Amino acid sequence: MPTRLLGIILLVAGILIVAFGLNASESISDSISKGLTGRFTDKTMWYLIGGAALAIGGASLAFFGRTPARAN
Repeated sequence: MPTRLLGIILLVAGILIVAFGLNASESISDSISKGLTGRFTDKTMWYLIGGAALAIGGASLAFFGRTPARAN
């Protein structure tokens, strides 16, 4: 059970970080950066990539994580 709980916590944290990154991507500074360079700022990219990796890792733990063996 602790592995699944940790996975759910990581999944939720990853989704929140991705949402934060998407919100940051719509800021004025990011819009200017994207208009001039054609890409988001490094900070925004770290939020998006890190949040996605955290969400994927959390989902894999939550849904496919090993459950401890039960004592009979």
